Amino acid sequence: GCDLPADSPHGHLQSLRARIHQQIDRELRMRTGAENLYRATSNARVRETVALELSDVNSSLQLLKEELAGLDSSGDTAQPESEGVTTPMIPLGLKETKPLDWAPPLKELICRHFGEDGASYEAEIRELEDLRQATRTPSRSKAGLDLLTAYYNQLCFLEARFVTPARSLGLLFHWYDSLTGLPAQQRALAFEKGSVLFNIGALHTQIGARQNRSCPEGISRAVESFQRAAGAFSLLRENFSHAPSPDMSPASLSMLEQLMSAQAQECVFEGLLLQAPRAAHDCLAQLRLAQEAAQVAAEYGLVHRTMAQPPVQDYVPFPWTTLVHVKAEHFRALAHYHAALGLCDSAPVAESELPVLEQVFLASADARSPALPQEREKRSKLGKAHLRRALLGQEAALQLHAVCRALRREDLLQAVLAQALRRSLAKYSELDLEDDFHEATEAPDVQPKTQQRPEGRTPSFSRVKVADIFHRLGPLSVFSVKNHWRLVGPVHLSRGEGGFGFTLRGDSPVLIAAVVPGGRAAEAGLKEGDYIVSVSGQPCRWWKHEEVVALLQGVGDGGVSLQVATPLPAAELPISGDRQPALGGLLRSQKECGQETPVPSRARPRPRPLIGWNRKANRGKTGRTLSPAPQP
Repeated sequence: GCDLPADSPHGHLQSLRARIHQQIDRELRMRTGAENLYRATSNARVRETVALELSDVNSSLQLLKEELAGLDSSGDTAQPESEGVTTPMIPLGLKETKPLDWAPPLKELICRHFGEDGASYEAEIRELEDLRQATRTPSRSKAGLDLLTAYYNQLCFLEARFVTPARSLGLLFHWYDSLTGLPAQQRALAFEKGSVLFNIGALHTQIGARQNRSCPEGISRAVESFQRAAGAFSLLRENFSHAPSPDMSPASLSMLEQLMSAQAQECVFEGLLLQAPRAAHDCLAQLRLAQEAAQVAAEYGLVHRTMAQPPVQDYVPFPWTTLVHVKAEHFRALAHYHAALGLCDSAPVAESELPVLEQVFLASADARSPALPQEREKRSKLGKAHLRRALLGQEAALQLHAVCRALRREDLLQAVLAQALRRSLAKYSELDLEDDFHEATEAPDVQPKTQQRPEGRTPSFSRVKVADIFHRLGPLSVFSVKNHWRLVGPVHLSRGEGGFGFTLRGDSPVLIAAVVPGGRAAEAGLKEGDYIVSVSGQPCRWWKHEEVVALLQGVGDGGVSLQVATPLPAAELPISGDRQPALGGLLRSQKECGQETPVPSRARPRPRPLIGWNRKANRGKTGRTLSPAPQP
């Protein structure tokens, strides 16, 4: 509502933001129309054309959101120029989703299975919906990661309380593919969990890519971010099957895991390169840098081969494939450059160090290759040979960079490649003493080796502490759709000569361990194994044994009213009356339990989901039904 001058800095930023938001709205409208056509048509050629359009729209949306996030950032991620310049990283865009209405299915389930008023849980349902809505646009920071992790933990609570292999929640989870933009939908809660886990990994890639890697602290944060991303994609690949979208297929997740490991390895090399000025004339240090660069090149080469194979090549963005190829050539050339520095600029090495240095060029101990020369003239010729290979590799990287139009817009990458080429040319001109070009020996390959291999690190979900939103329903060990019970009561109970006629044990909830035959509890219909859920109208599902006993001891002559939950075998059909039945459960996964919970015959069976949350270690091969006399 304020009238800012158009030429003021703040006004200029506001204008840019408004323009980007307009472009995003336009792209969203185009995506909606293309998605409707994609779902409506059955013509294969039309669907292929629309899929290409959706892919273009997805790329445009990610670029616009990246630009908008750059405007909103404080500018602390700008890369330094000249010697501190670093190659750009590949961040992964987040999967997008549509709003979801949790209220109808959860209210119905709470009412029918748990025997409570679903409308009384509107606050909890609203909290869950607000949390999910917030995760659609997380900030690229630790706060954004904590938000996604908190929602993931809540989904674990929901899965444990409301989901079984027999039925689905009835909700349709709708997500867009991060790589292609194609829509995908499933009724399995596992699809929602997998998509959130994918976004946790993707957000780690964005945080890692925006770090200032010209200082050790920024490099350390970038390495950790890419390690976390690799761990998230590895966890997703190992535990999900039959994903409905290409970005969550095993081939794609394996490629993303390799890519994040390669980017983490690149950051390790950059950290070692920061210490290079102190070891400029140390032959061993330069040759180790050469091996580190060769290790980065080898890992990017592996990623490039994976991207070039079907089915990954069909949906990986072409700029990604080209950038990975450019990096493989660039770091291979850097390996030869540092090998040349170690051979030409360093003092002769001790004879005891020769076996260590020769391992830089020999693939194995029995390889038939010449030993590392000790004469300065021969070392200089070998160094020039490595410089020639460095020049050829850097020229090849520049040519690959020129092929991709998207990469040509990356001035930072152009600066890195050009700077490396100029540095190699300058070094070669120092060593060129008018000798014959063909007299130099052929430079051997530099063998990849690293002193620090960054392994994938699984995201720490326990770091973000959350409370179960539906805590009021009771402990998960008892009060979930995997268990069946009848709510009995309220039953009025008065104290007799021997007390109430039962003994209690256990906590949360308290269990009736034994009922005295002929006592007041037996006359009221209470049974051994019943759980006390309320005392005189006070819910006590989370009470300790001492609290329930203290309340019962304080009861006067008027007696007390109890409500209990009586466990049922899963196959027992629910009955009518004052005992409210528990229904069968909802869909959880294809492989978590060894057998499915039986469903009443009137319940229509539903098909298994296309995606499953697979547990490496099955937590028991029997159903989740409570026995008539459960242990406390």
